Amino acid sequence: METSAELQAALDAASQASSIARALYQRNLEVRFKEDKSPVTEADVRCETAIREILEARFPSYGFYGEETGSHDMDAESLWLVDPIDGTKAFVREYPMFSTQIALMRGGELVLGVSSAPVYGELAFADRGRGAFLNGKPITVSSVSTLAAAALSSGNLKSLAAGAQWVPYGKMITQLNRIRGYGDFLHYHLLAAGKIDVVIESDVNILDIAACAAIVTEAGGRFTELSGAPITLASTTVLASNGRMHEAVLQALG
Repeated sequence: METSAELQAALDAASQASSIARALYQRNLEVRFKEDKSPVTEADVRCETAIREILEARFPSYGFYGEETGSHDMDAESLWLVDPIDGTKAFVREYPMFSTQIALMRGGELVLGVSSAPVYGELAFADRGRGAFLNGKPITVSSVSTLAAAALSSGNLKSLAAGAQWVPYGKMITQLNRIRGYGDFLHYHLLAAGKIDVVIESDVNILDIAACAAIVTEAGGRFTELSGAPITLASTTVLASNGRMHEAVLQALG
């Protein structure tokens, strides 16, 4: 695969963040809590600072929206979206379900994504028109097309259970072949690689999902809000699928 300058910058930034995260993992870091009650550690801030330095040095005219260090030029045509450690709770509790998420939005569309899980051992990335890759190998979504054959992974069930779609969701999962809750980056990597077929999430933000949205889409899948609406900076829910399953799930959720 020919690597664009933008993708190379994102990969280099993710690599630098991975080195920092590995060095601080299982080091019993102090945990602070932000106003929204989400945790933050030294690793989050140091990873984002390193990422930001690389991206801004190579693309000074691009906007930046980060989880920890703030944002600038949010209305820029090209906007980097960065979550330095998506899964800080996992990082703090010392299990490997955390990742660095770097995406590029251009003209409101997610055109590039890097999802790096250094301790788990997976690196997924995609660049518009150049395919999606996992650990250096090209990946594509599955060809499953029926609920009876489908494997679905759900996240954030607490918030989903509090919403109007909980009852139809319960009816739908009785029709599925398998139901799992891989969560965070992992179920999107599995979806893009054709190993599961649908992902449902609620109570997320764009920094959690932007990179994986670009990867799943470039692997041939479809990535929308749970209502079927397009993903935007304000999105908080996800229905991601291999594309073939999308309308069936939307219909089932009613």
